[in-house]
Amino acid sequence: MKRIVISATAFLFLLLGATAAVYAQREERGQEQEKAQPAQRQQPAKPAAQPHAQPAAKPAPRPARPQPAYGGAYHGGVQPNGPAHAGVHHSGVPQHQGQVRAGFVQSRATSWNSEHRSWSQRGGYNGYRIPESRFGLYFGSSHFFRIGGLPMLFVGGYPRFQYDGYWVTFMDPWPETWAPTWYDSDDVYVDYTGDGYYLYNRTHPGPGIAVTITF
Repeated sequence: MKRIVISATAFLFLLLGATAAVYAQREERGQEQEKAQPAQRQQPAKPAAQPHAQPAAKPAPRPARPQPAYGGAYHGGVQPNGPAHAGVHHSGVPQHQGQVRAGFVQSRATSWNSEHRSWSQRGGYNGYRIPESRFGLYFGSSHFFRIGGLPMLFVGGYPRFQYDGYWVTFMDPWPETWAPTWYDSDDVYVDYTGDGYYLYNRTHPGPGIAVTITF
């Protein structure tokens, strides 16, 4: 009887030991899983790579506006197709009628007979020549006009006006015997006489004022 009790007791201890071992193994596995799970939770998911925003394309620089060849220092930057105000070109000097009057006062001769020179005295005319076909249409004694209504400026103290697409520049002062506002009241014309171009005043017949013709 004692042997049976001892055997049962021994069997019970063996059963408890095996159960404890199995429980211990399960507990160890549970702890290992718990340790692994926090490590996985602590690693935040990497955000998907966002494409880099491309900087806005800069507008292409505008090409520099080409400067017209016409103009330069000699012409004072005047463009032949610009508007006129009070008979004066917008780029020229002066800009209004009062200054036009002042400019003509300054370019008046004190003694024209001694101050003017012909083209022969100047060594001959070497400037631009107007084609004969065009000259006959707009120049000569039969084609007269008034300077006051034309684009105008002053260069070197002398008048320069635009007529038929050309610039006509005085080379001498105008005679002191002419009226102060002759450019508004008198009919004039440009002609080629022997040695060069001259401007003539129909109100005051006589020698003309030497002029140059340019574009």
